[in-house]
Amino acid sequence: MVSASDFRKGVTFEKDGQPCLVVDFQHVKPGKGAAFVRTKYRNLITGATREEAFNPSDKFPKANIDTKQMQYLYNDGELYYFMDEETYDQIPLNYEQVEDAIKFLKENDNVQIRFYQGRPFQVDGPNFVELEVTETEPGIKGDTASNVTKSATVETGATVQVPLFINVGDKIKIDTRTEEYLSRV
Repeated sequence: MVSASDFRKGVTFEKDGQPCLVVDFQHVKPGKGAAFVRTKYRNLITGATREEAFNPSDKFPKANIDTKQMQYLYNDGELYYFMDEETYDQIPLNYEQVEDAIKFLKENDNVQIRFYQGRPFQVDGPNFVELEVTETEPGIKGDTASNVTKSATVETGATVQVPLFINVGDKIKIDTRTEEYLSRV
């Protein structure tokens, strides 16, 4: 059991049978009245964020979140298949479960998959990826104003903003958390 007075950033707990993650908290002791814990938390299944005040003595079951490293295998058009690297078990996931990570994943890339009560609910890809540019407009010579960017499509189908000097066939490094171009590789 997790007491509301023990809330810290990153603590997981169950509320109404759903796993939640504490995003922010504040212990408040007003001059008049009882103390309380103002908490901002995110439902890990739906992604919804709520703010709520709890009595410090409120207790919640601890949400046990398991994380496994798995390998992305392939997409059959409807489902995305991942393989456990230890047991070689394969699990299929739908687009809603992988949509944040899949736009920068190639086949055989490793990912972290989070499970709650044996059910996968979130896929975290690598923070940085190196992908080849498959489509972009050619840069115009002499157009060298600072911070000018153009749109480029990479081999996974994702579109990112890149500097003018990037051409088709170049490998670029991308930060998947912000979807920003970092450098040419």
